[in-house]
Amino acid sequence: MATNKILSKPDAFYENFERSANADKKTTHYCPGCGHGHVHKIMAEALRDFEVADHSVLVSPVGCSVFAYYYFDVGNIQAAHGRAPAVATGVKRTHPHSIVMSYQGDGDLAAIGTSEIIHAANRGEHITVIFINNAIYGMTGGQMAPTTLIDQKSSTSPYGRSAENEGYPIHVAELLNSLQAPVFIERTSLHTPQHINRTRKAIRRALQAQIDKKGFTFVEVLSPCPSGWKLNPVDSMKWIEENMLKNFPLGNLRDRIDETPARERATIELTRDMLLKKLDLLKPESTMPARTTVEERFQDPEILAAGFGGQGIMLLGVAVAEAGMREGYQSSWIPAYGPEMRGGTANCSVRVSEREIGSPMVHNPNILLAFNRPSLEKFEADARPGGVIFYDSSLIDIVPARTDCDIVPIPFTKLADELGNTRIANMVAFGALVGYTNLLNLETCLEALHTVVKRRNLVELNQQAVRKGFEVGQEMRRQAR
Repeated sequence: MATNKILSKPDAFYENFERSANADKKTTHYCPGCGHGHVHKIMAEALRDFEVADHSVLVSPVGCSVFAYYYFDVGNIQAAHGRAPAVATGVKRTHPHSIVMSYQGDGDLAAIGTSEIIHAANRGEHITVIFINNAIYGMTGGQMAPTTLIDQKSSTSPYGRSAENEGYPIHVAELLNSLQAPVFIERTSLHTPQHINRTRKAIRRALQAQIDKKGFTFVEVLSPCPSGWKLNPVDSMKWIEENMLKNFPLGNLRDRIDETPARERATIELTRDMLLKKLDLLKPESTMPARTTVEERFQDPEILAAGFGGQGIMLLGVAVAEAGMREGYQSSWIPAYGPEMRGGTANCSVRVSEREIGSPMVHNPNILLAFNRPSLEKFEADARPGGVIFYDSSLIDIVPARTDCDIVPIPFTKLADELGNTRIANMVAFGALVGYTNLLNLETCLEALHTVVKRRNLVELNQQAVRKGFEVGQEMRRQAR
């Protein structure tokens, strides 16, 4: 009985590459002779043959590899430069039954991403990493890469790489082979049809190991870059054979797949009550503080506090978030600060919400607390209309120009000095925020300080500052009405 073999594009590829800039939408954008197309095809065929494309995720960072999302009909995530293994770790741990691949070039994985790849491999993350090694930064102009060979010329090593000046090429496969956790490490090449077939076998074995829940797998592929090397495609293949193979010997460095038992990564399922108990916040409903009545415009607030390092901006944010948790709200706190220990920039985003918080970042606050003039000038324009801007009138000698927000000048620092310690101005601001908006109960805020203020002998002083700020905030609110 006669049979017909139908050759077609793997269904792990899009039928038409609509995301590509190419006019015909049917061909890849890669340079003639580039190895990415070969590896893409190998991966797509494997995903089709293993029937896992519908639950696979491809993570590709900066470099030529980023354009993989043009072509693969799978979950696609673009990562920051070098961070693909970290992103892949997050995806795999939250979706353990997905097939997660990190697809990276040498300028990405072996340079800015060295830490990520080493620690992902060392943890034995259940991901597959495809590492394209063409010994150069191919996308950005042919600069020297961590894998550039000794004496190899590039746009940033025009006289050739020297060991004395730029160091030796990094051998990533050998580096990872010094770790205990990986189950599969192999280096292959694309310079002949036979070696392309060996690459195909290695990638398929690495992916099958992930499907079988065996652990971390890694395939390094020596790939031509005619544009970066300033060679034609045929000479690029010869250059791999004559130069790269001497420095990056091919072969399998580790294959422990068959002897490694399948295993699920241990996970901890936390319910809300378990989390509250762990944080010592689980209380009977009867003992939870009654929530205050909050004006609509201050409900689910997005709060930004900003000032100099050393003004207690971070502690203020933590105190608000802690008090919010104690009243059963969802709350989050994210810091942002400059490198200086004192005197640098510092701000934090705080959210207190009835609903789950999608992002902890605050870009357009409806409550802004400015502790110095630079912070007021920087963030005033970002405040949401109808919100409130608190500012330290004892340090800031200008008045906010906004007319669509409540402007609340309070001398946080002066009031703190009167209480005996300049450094509690942040707690005066905490109390003023709560007194003005009625967001939280005063008693809850005072209790929260027992957790966030680490020096026990300073809790009472900080509580005094919160009470003082609360009184001033309430008075300012009465005047505003």
